[in-house]
Amino acid sequence: MRRDSITPRPLGQIALAQYREGRNERENMGRPIKIRMGGYGPPSTGFSKSLKFIGDKLEAQFGKDVAIEYVFNIMDHGHKAEDILTLVEDGSMTLGYQSSSYLTDRVPELGFVDLPFLFSSNAQARGAMDGALGEFLARKTEERVNYRILGWFENGFRHISNRLRPIHVPADMKGMKIRVLPSEIHKRTFELLGAIAMRMDLTEAIAMIKAGTLDAQENPLANTVTYGVHKFHKFHTLSNHFYISRPIFLHRTSFESWPQDLQRAMQAAVNEAVAYQRKLAVEEHEQSRKAIEAEGCKINTLTPAEHDAFVAAVQPLLGDARQTYGEAMFKMVPKP
Repeated sequence: MRRDSITPRPLGQIALAQYREGRNERENMGRPIKIRMGGYGPPSTGFSKSLKFIGDKLEAQFGKDVAIEYVFNIMDHGHKAEDILTLVEDGSMTLGYQSSSYLTDRVPELGFVDLPFLFSSNAQARGAMDGALGEFLARKTEERVNYRILGWFENGFRHISNRLRPIHVPADMKGMKIRVLPSEIHKRTFELLGAIAMRMDLTEAIAMIKAGTLDAQENPLANTVTYGVHKFHKFHTLSNHFYISRPIFLHRTSFESWPQDLQRAMQAAVNEAVAYQRKLAVEEHEQSRKAIEAEGCKINTLTPAEHDAFVAAVQPLLGDARQTYGEAMFKMVPKP
């Protein structure tokens, strides 16, 4: 989904008049508009860098008319990762991001993009999220939550890490306790693969991994390295089983109170930040792979036959999904 404007972009004298109107609105307010942005990763991650990218764009255009504040990692302040959802919804923060899976209990349609092996490449997934599917999911989210969705960061394809043994086929996962995102589809996926799937927040999962009481987890390689999981899990399988996006959401009440020129500038900044973050994500994947190997871990990529065995194991779930979501949503996914 790429929303290029909040309202149709005016031209010539109309554009100049709207700019002056927005400037006058801010001057009449007598104080800068505070924009507090945050997430749940250290400043070094691509997500945090992309928040800073957005803030820099707004400060360059509006100067002292805006006051930008960052809380890059809310977990450093006693919060769980999932708390970013309520912090933005109640207006404590202005803008945040979170994996869409965390919202599936409130927005069931988001469960569609939790389906295993729905996408086969970054290009296909980006085409869906920047197109009709992303627009549809943003609209459904905004109907139920006090958000304005401006775009989708890329969390990317997820892979399995564990402390017990190499994984090549679903049978290798039998009895493994694995942390999954708070998504029933994710939970059922790993149950079909033979694992014991446990829904839990990232904060709890990291603690259990360090304590050796959680056998496995699944994440993009960058997340696995960012949170230090590769120091406790020796075996890594490049399974590409889920592709996850992170919606970029704003406190809608605040956003809609802003002058139109600031709304448009925020949308434009987010559009650029999405492209920037996705570029960083590709670089982080390669850097993280090297970091995992440097730790002495074993990484294996599924062969075509092994991949097919995983896809076959989750077919009951994919069959049910066509009844749950309907063919219309599947048609929103571009062909590979």
